[in-house]
Amino acid sequence: MSREEQIAELERAFGELERSIDGLTHEQKLQKWYGDWCIYDICSHIIGWHHEMDDAMERLARGERPTPEGVDYSKTDEWNKRFVDTWNQSSGEAILVELVASKDAFVSAAKTVPEEKFAEGKTAGRILATTGTNHYREHAPEIRAWRERENI
Repeated sequence: MSREEQIAELERAFGELERSIDGLTHEQKLQKWYGDWCIYDICSHIIGWHHEMDDAMERLARGERPTPEGVDYSKTDEWNKRFVDTWNQSSGEAILVELVASKDAFVSAAKTVPEEKFAEGKTAGRILATTGTNHYREHAPEIRAWRERENI
C-alpha cells in the first residue's frame, strides 16, 4: 500500500474510534472500566503516542533513525502512564480536541517522510500502523463492547 493509502486507512480507523466515543456524556467518559482507565485516559495515551511518533516521523524525514539515542519504547506501560499523567489535569473537552489535533500532526509528519519508507516492512509504515490504524482498531471495539455491556 502507498503512503496515501495507508493514511486513508488510518483516517477510516480514526473515524471508527471517534464514533465509538460519540454520544457519551462527560460522566460516562469519566467511568473507569478499562482497568483503571476511562475514555479520557484511553484518549490521553493515544495522544502521547501520536506526539512521540510524529517526532519519529520527522526524524525519518530527515534521514535519521526514528528513535532518539537512549530512548526505549518497549516499556509501554511506563510510557502509557506518563502520557495519561500528562493529561490528567486537563478538561475532557481539551483532551478530545487534542486527540484530533495530535492525530492531524501525526499524519502531517507522516506526509513528510519519503514514499519508499512506507513500503511493506519499512519503518514509517509500521509506525503509522502501530501508533495509528491498529491502535485505533484496538480501542474502538473495546469501547463499543463496554458500551454494549453497560447499555449506553
